[in-house]
Amino acid sequence: MTKTKQLQSDTRSASQTARATLLLREMVVDGHFRPGERIREIPLSTKLRVSRIPLRLALERLANEGLLEMRPTRGFIVQQFSRGDIYDAIDLRGLLEGAAARLAAERLRDPRDLAPLSEANLAMEGLLHRRKMTLEAFTRYIGLNALFHAGITDLAHSRIIRRAINQACALPFASPSAFLLKQQFIESSRELFLVAVDHHHGIVDAIANREGMRAETLMREHARLARRHLNVALSDRELLQSVPGGKLIELLPS
Repeated sequence: MTKTKQLQSDTRSASQTARATLLLREMVVDGHFRPGERIREIPLSTKLRVSRIPLRLALERLANEGLLEMRPTRGFIVQQFSRGDIYDAIDLRGLLEGAAARLAAERLRDPRDLAPLSEANLAMEGLLHRRKMTLEAFTRYIGLNALFHAGITDLAHSRIIRRAINQACALPFASPSAFLLKQQFIESSRELFLVAVDHHHGIVDAIANREGMRAETLMREHARLARRHLNVALSDRELLQSVPGGKLIELLPS
């Protein structure tokens, strides 16, 4: 296989995995599976119209987020958790990413290192200003957002911080990429996405100006947008059924 064909194959596989991750996360939080139920991969692969390898990668991603648990003898099992678990997980990520942003400002080696973050954020802003957010555009937005957050961690130049953030993102809904397909249709969520892009601008500016405390504060506030998404849902019982983790949150008291 030539390098070009290999690249095209890798791109198709990555696209399938991203799509499968979105759709599968939607099914889990919408209550298509019972807590403790084992995910059956073969029929699910047919249902989502993806091959086994991208599906397996999607299952592993959701396990890393804490929605699923991987067991040696039973495969992937649907997790159960409380609203308090989600709040704590989000807050923990905010603390760690705030520390990463502060270190990034203190350890910035070359202002040009911020260019990929700025470019990703501008692309995200462009996607949000489209009249209609398609599945392809929303998937692209999620990928760019993940790139931005990973970039902040990279600029901290700390293996310890990176490891801690990876562990925190394995908790329920703590990952900055833990979006749901329905969020592209909810107007209040779309407004929060615009706020997130504005936060990104401020964080990059603070790091560029070596303002460590400002970068940390903005990053911690940025993480709390995930809690605002959840709070919007909790104020409306019908809406709660259609946004991140609504049905799973009701399974346990906070």
